[in-house]
Amino acid sequence: MDRVYRRQRHFYDLTRRYYLLGRDRLIENLSPPPGATVLEVGCGTGRNLVHAARLHGQADYFGIDISHEMLASARRAARRAGFDGAIHLAAGDATRFHPYAVFGLSRFDRIFMSYTLSMIPDWQAALAQGVCNLAPGGSLHIVDFGQQERLPRWCRALLQAWLARFHVTPRRDLDRALRVLAEKLGADLEFRRLYRGYAWYAVLTLPPAQKNA
Repeated sequence: MDRVYRRQRHFYDLTRRYYLLGRDRLIENLSPPPGATVLEVGCGTGRNLVHAARLHGQADYFGIDISHEMLASARRAARRAGFDGAIHLAAGDATRFHPYAVFGLSRFDRIFMSYTLSMIPDWQAALAQGVCNLAPGGSLHIVDFGQQERLPRWCRALLQAWLARFHVTPRRDLDRALRVLAEKLGADLEFRRLYRGYAWYAVLTLPPAQKNA
């Protein structure tokens, strides 16, 4: 990934703003309570973390990415925005990330993945690991490319061919995988198709910890 992003990271945010739709909706809906811990999996340039920290300043923010090139951009973005000490960043593989060794935390109150699963080959492992790193009562927020269900066929074909050039694969089974996880965990699941299916948006919320009788 470092080879892919070595040059792209310098203009990534300028181009992605036009087609990574739904990111700001996800960030607005995080609504972390005071003192909450928020992790972005695949934080990229740090754009989302900076936006979240500006919008919800009462939380503590963390980000991981497998690309050291992207992390360099994320650290620069946090520093320029004045969040150098408030946004904590580290290299990490989404499919097997254990936060205690890196951040000294075992669970997070909010975890979000913005256009990340479509670029991770073993996306189901990343999804399962995200749930494992979620605190009781916490929520996992996802936005990513959908199947463009209500878009014209020619538009779907062009978009999917273009995404394939960037090693992006919309996850056809994301809805089903999330429903299986929600049923297994007794979690609540909200799933929406945005912009005629261009993007899929989901929030999986774990049940709160049970109090001792």
